[in-house]
Amino acid sequence: MSLAEYLQIEQDLVKDIKEPTLFTWIVRPTVIYGRHQSAEVEVNETYCREHGIEVVQRKSGGGCVYADEGNLMISFVTPSTRSEQVFLDFLTLIAEALQAKGLPAVTTAHNDILVDGRKVSGWACYTTPTGTIVHGTMLYDVNLEALQQAITPTKEKLNKHGVASVRQRVVNLKEITHVFGDIHALRQYIEAYGNKFTGSINA
Repeated sequence: MSLAEYLQIEQDLVKDIKEPTLFTWIVRPTVIYGRHQSAEVEVNETYCREHGIEVVQRKSGGGCVYADEGNLMISFVTPSTRSEQVFLDFLTLIAEALQAKGLPAVTTAHNDILVDGRKVSGWACYTTPTGTIVHGTMLYDVNLEALQQAITPTKEKLNKHGVASVRQRVVNLKEITHVFGDIHALRQYIEAYGNKFTGSINA
């Protein structure tokens, strides 16, 4: 399915959510930009058109990201409306999942997960009257050249992270660990780990 269809699944789930639900998904090349962002500023729309990359705006805030078949998308939907606590707890849970595999993963104030100072995962969330949706990315074997070309962050944003380019700031898990084998093994691991502990997040 397209990324827009998966985002619709999240919205449908949260309307009548009874218990915390985690699911993962993989999409064809897509750029997803945040609720408060402008595609004209954040996205290389010409490059995306020429390369068949879908461009979608999401309802949550946060930054612009590129996803493809080498990126694992993760969604967490809960009936809790305590979004700040839910968000913090879930980011911590995902970082702990990577730590359990021997990776020195840490969360940041910018809603990212870093390994050795480089971003492997980015997150956003939003709250509705019936619950909270948390969703994010995990880079396993993303086409970093396409990522570099498809999104166009401002120099101010790059300077804030102390890097000269998006590509310098991010890294694929495949480059730093062999514990997963492929993205499907990563997907199975995250689902199993997440479903084991997400009940404690329903704050």
